[in-house]
Amino acid sequence: MSSRRVVAVLALAALVLTSGCIGFLTGEETLTFESEPATADATVAGNAGYETNGTETFAVNRTLSFGGQERQIAASNHITTYEKTLDLGFFGEAKLGSFSVISTPAVEVAGQPRSPIGDYSNDDLIRLVDNRYQGLSDVDQVSSRNVQMLGQTANVTKYSATARFGGDEVDVYVHVTKVQHNEDFVVAIGLYPQQLDGEEENVLELIRSVEHPSEA
Repeated sequence: MSSRRVVAVLALAALVLTSGCIGFLTGEETLTFESEPATADATVAGNAGYETNGTETFAVNRTLSFGGQERQIAASNHITTYEKTLDLGFFGEAKLGSFSVISTPAVEVAGQPRSPIGDYSNDDLIRLVDNRYQGLSDVDQVSSRNVQMLGQTANVTKYSATARFGGDEVDVYVHVTKVQHNEDFVVAIGLYPQQLDGEEENVLELIRSVEHPSEA
């Protein structure tokens, strides 16, 4: 057996000992990871005019290779969303802002990081907003600043973009940041129309107020 093969086998053995998952070693079971939910402080959100839509769980499955063998892992992630709306009477309600907190496991298998989020820059993370808002166009970085989140210095990048809400296009600002906290990566994303004066500070306060883990 080659030295590389020996290392792979030892890595798998160490993984089994720490996870207790014999089925993962044999390929009969999927190794599972789950993040702790993250939220914004309810008082801060309420004072800024945001209401939560609750916390959802979504799964991501990946195939990993060890010593020429393929094994399956599944990561359960959480996303908590908040929205700010204004009642326009006869014209109905208009969405004025959105704030999302995403937690995903900082997966390590055999001592190696296996979560793509860990390598994502803020430019990569804004693609998550792409998926949620039916696409962003004309995305440009406006500024960058440091804000405290979960006791750490988080780099918050501000972008200008055009977002599609239903059939309408709206010029928006998007704020994106990420930190690793405990066993998870926590991502915060704030989006609001550019015409909404003063909303940037509300988003930054929401970022500062993020709690993890939370009682979601």
